[in-house]
Amino acid sequence: MRFATVIGQQASAQTLSGMVDDNRLPHALLLAGPAGSGKRSLALALVQYVLCTQRSESDSCGTCDSCSKVSKLLHPDLHFSFPVVGAGMTSDKYLAQWRQHWLENPHLDLNQWLQLIGAENKQGNINKDECLNIIRKLSLKSFEAPVKTLILWLPEYLGNEGNRLLKLIEEPPPQTQFILLAENTDLILQTILSRCQLVKIPALRDEEVVAGLVQKGLCSPSQAEGIAHLANGDFNEALQLAANKENDNAVLLLDWLRKCYKGSGPEMLKWSEKFAGIGRENQKHFLQYALHFLREFLLLKVASDRAIRLRAEEAQTAHNLLKVLDVPQIERMAALFNDCYQYVERNANPKILFLDASIQLHKTMKRWDV
Repeated sequence: MRFATVIGQQASAQTLSGMVDDNRLPHALLLAGPAGSGKRSLALALVQYVLCTQRSESDSCGTCDSCSKVSKLLHPDLHFSFPVVGAGMTSDKYLAQWRQHWLENPHLDLNQWLQLIGAENKQGNINKDECLNIIRKLSLKSFEAPVKTLILWLPEYLGNEGNRLLKLIEEPPPQTQFILLAENTDLILQTILSRCQLVKIPALRDEEVVAGLVQKGLCSPSQAEGIAHLANGDFNEALQLAANKENDNAVLLLDWLRKCYKGSGPEMLKWSEKFAGIGRENQKHFLQYALHFLREFLLLKVASDRAIRLRAEEAQTAHNLLKVLDVPQIERMAALFNDCYQYVERNANPKILFLDASIQLHKTMKRWDV
């Protein structure tokens, strides 16, 4: 992966290559930005640039032995750490799948990754065994390159186990590089944040998403413009839209709202029981979509002339709801979805949780006191 092949983010690429050129690349670098912004591509391009034996002024050559190995994620001095599931499981046990899916789609999100490794209703984390494995690997000498690098995806999932890495990050062995890729820095231990140099990666601009889709030959420029408007800077979302995949979350949300508006107890119970079986990560993904829908619906409500980031059928649903929901109702629904998200993360019983949420939605939509 060369900086020139990263989709968009040329300003960020110049910042990172400039750090290397000026010999001021920190030993612990934190790239923080929204999902689908290309942080993994930038991190890999940075590692390739550092290890390239024939690099130019601002990019790697892409052809030397080091570049070839890094681009295939096979360089022996390039290590990875990422959320997995199961007690005692470490990233090393999933490296084959990690390499395959990264190369297929470097913008893959956490929910997709966990489903690909069979997480089902389990939540991903970076556990004690993984932290000990990181310490062990980075204490060894490098095999080929002058620098050994760890790319740690989503340090938010370290939790308190991150304390095990504090000394290593603060005083790493000679020629050791940390690159942390985060989406929500508020969830990272402050003691880890203070030991890293932060580089903020912005969401992709619409024109960058368009250029990326057209370059990959996934759609025409006019189709790409419509997709970019909906993707809101998330290239992973743009890829899914370009593949014309059905937005199951949109269908599911509309079905739920209809059942809750009718207020049929048996129907809401049946929906809640079925929804409970899709797994926690899928439930969280659905709730994130529901919050996105409410955000766009609220913008439509208060500024009807503003273009909203919803697909045609979703926009039609939003227009149909204009006469049903007012702003206070939308606020209560958003608070409810946000609470449900937190309860799902805390392993609440999903059948009870979403049946209760369905009843509250019915009361809200019918303007009952809640």
